[in-house]
Amino acid sequence: MDKRYKTLPLSEQLRLRQQAIEDVLAHPEWPLPQVLHHLRSTMRLTTAEMAKLSGVAHRTLQDIENGRSEGSVHTINKVLGVLGLKLSVARR
Repeated sequence: MDKRYKTLPLSEQLRLRQQAIEDVLAHPEWPLPQVLHHLRSTMRLTTAEMAKLSGVAHRTLQDIENGRSEGSVHTINKVLGVLGLKLSVARR
């Protein structure tokens, strides 16, 4: 957890996680960099912490959040997988 914040009890951490998921699902118009940043910051994680949890390189995550890279579907799914989410493509 980001050291700028006090350590939260597990119940509060789970509440923040659920809130982050609900926010993202309520705003399908958000671009992926905004989604990833919102998820990470709402859960009070640094980029390095989120990168470690997801198995994505720190620099890759930074580049995606800052719009310097779009990231692959595989990479985005690794980050979203931390929250039990998945990006998918479907036929109409």
